[in-house]
Amino acid sequence: MRYVDGPTVECDLYLAADPARVWRLVTDIELPARFSPELRRVRWLDGDRGPALGARFEGHNQHPLLGEWRTVSQVVRFDEPEVFGWVVLDPDDRFGGGPVDLAYPAATWQFRLTPEEDGCRLSHFVRVGPGRTGLSLFIDRAPENEEQIIEHRLTALRDGMTATLRGIRNLAEQPR
Repeated sequence: MRYVDGPTVECDLYLAADPARVWRLVTDIELPARFSPELRRVRWLDGDRGPALGARFEGHNQHPLLGEWRTVSQVVRFDEPEVFGWVVLDPDDRFGGGPVDLAYPAATWQFRLTPEEDGCRLSHFVRVGPGRTGLSLFIDRAPENEEQIIEHRLTALRDGMTATLRGIRNLAEQPR
């Protein structure tokens, strides 16, 4: 797998919970920070107070090898109550991608809910690139190890996404 191929990870879990309750959780942009090893805090921008197509939010991240950085994300899919998706941009050009371009995001993320039995299946998806990310910096330093670098990153993303899905499931399945 090469970076230009748009590496992806998708994880899913069954939740024995009302899909409407799950939808409220996945569209709470602050919730993933409770479970993510990288995302530290999130806030809506431009006076937005909740998810909607075109809404923007700022994220603050931290990684032991990359330090701290800021992202701006924009909601690009909002098909209530099924799909919530956003692209991540590098507004400070931390990773050398140049001007912000929605068509060239650092990553594309999505939650998808599918009714199933007495609950729903919750899927969490990410495609890395095509814009530059911290991963690009590591590949720049050791291009001969690109496949191993990407596989290592995808494993870390999968672990974080699984933790997020499990955290959402725990919240959604709690009695009210």
